[in-house]
Amino acid sequence: MTLQLFDSAAGELRPFEPLRAGTVGMYICGLTTQGSPHIGHVRFTVAFDILRRWLEIGHGYEVTLVRNVTDIDDKILNKSAEHDVPWQEWSYAHERETNDALDLLGVRRPSYEPRATGHVTDMVELMQILIEKGHAYAAEDGSGDVYFDVRSWPEYGSLTRQKVDDMEAAADADPRGKRDPRDFALWKGHKAGEPESASWPTPYGQGRPGWHLECSAMARRWLGDEFDIHGGGIDLRFPHHENEQAQSRAAGLGFAQYWLHNGWVTLGGEKMSKSLGNTLAVGEITKKVRPLVLRYYLGAVNYRATIEYHDGSLDEAAAAVARIEGFLERALDQAPSGDFVAVPDAFATAMDDDLNVSGALAVVFDAIREGNTALDAGDRTRAEELALEVVAMTEVIGVNPYDAQWNSCGDDRSNEALDHVIEVLLASRKQARADRDFATADLIRDQLSAAGVTVEDTADGARWSLMPAADRAAQRTKD
Repeated sequence: MTLQLFDSAAGELRPFEPLRAGTVGMYICGLTTQGSPHIGHVRFTVAFDILRRWLEIGHGYEVTLVRNVTDIDDKILNKSAEHDVPWQEWSYAHERETNDALDLLGVRRPSYEPRATGHVTDMVELMQILIEKGHAYAAEDGSGDVYFDVRSWPEYGSLTRQKVDDMEAAADADPRGKRDPRDFALWKGHKAGEPESASWPTPYGQGRPGWHLECSAMARRWLGDEFDIHGGGIDLRFPHHENEQAQSRAAGLGFAQYWLHNGWVTLGGEKMSKSLGNTLAVGEITKKVRPLVLRYYLGAVNYRATIEYHDGSLDEAAAAVARIEGFLERALDQAPSGDFVAVPDAFATAMDDDLNVSGALAVVFDAIREGNTALDAGDRTRAEELALEVVAMTEVIGVNPYDAQWNSCGDDRSNEALDHVIEVLLASRKQARADRDFATADLIRDQLSAAGVTVEDTADGARWSLMPAADRAAQRTKD
């Protein structure tokens, strides 16, 4: 089946065909480094990490992923001033915090992560092209502001299917120098009271870039004049992405061929945001649940769906992760090595349907049910086959317990030590049974159970496995 993606610009599913065979160029709007990342912020990174993995693992593409850092804007300047911290220090501290949060969630680092402040030359060049083509102008009031002339570009509004006359005035700059209130800022002239370090020289005066110009310039620098996929949150469609597309295409660039937008994380039906005060910081949540559980929660549905957070959300995710881990621990004696096996056709079909992750996870849990049934029937060969498929499928979604990122089923040195200790205890238990000292044998088994280790006596000898995480927690509570 051909990969189908919902293109926001077309408003429909489209078969994915890259511009260049075997490669995919993808740009996603990164976070503005004004504050600590919450789960509403980072949902998009998990969504597009899954897309990247499926493009690479499922279709064999070589993916170049660019995720920018907006490290200069009004919010950063305002927040840093409120806290009496230099804006560069404020921005960089939150950039590091964001990357730490994404690493914690198993989001793979992008191919390139450009900062806006490092691409001012590219922005000025693009702005000059637009002025020369008659699509932008410098404000006549001498403020140093430069605006995009929305009425000069007949296609303005096509991404979000709006008419210019129906749009509200752009609120990203002082309106006094605009020809039309809907014109948006490409460049913002330096204002009294702003740090001198937050401005750069241009032919139009000192100033700093507008948000929209930043992304067009960085995408062009790292992916070229046209590329395959542009992604971001649904709230960025207008005005940010509409403006990006308009200014890039008005400059003669092909720009993005597909536009993908992920849904929100909501709390009480409202978008999760700092302004509403309903944020849940990644660092705080992962003090209460494992990062693997939070990753599963954020990635378990289609990227376009809204995720409504409630008190039981993470409990449900934890139970699902425990089912995956429990089966793999039962079915596999050691971590799989080498290449992954092919994913089942049903899983691939679901993922090719605009990344239908919930449908793909249904295939995962079908395999787990069949695998547990096979284990109960003594068919370890079939159970191992299914376990390897589960590993391959969860790798695509980014929740493979054997990934060193999670270290929940891995075979590192600590697990090797655990193996040795348990095998010594089982040998002692075996000897006790041979000596008909059943009290000692039962005591060893009870001690292992209290430690979260299940012992199964078979015709081939005793087998052991770690209890699923949920069962271990229940055991500790009981003890």
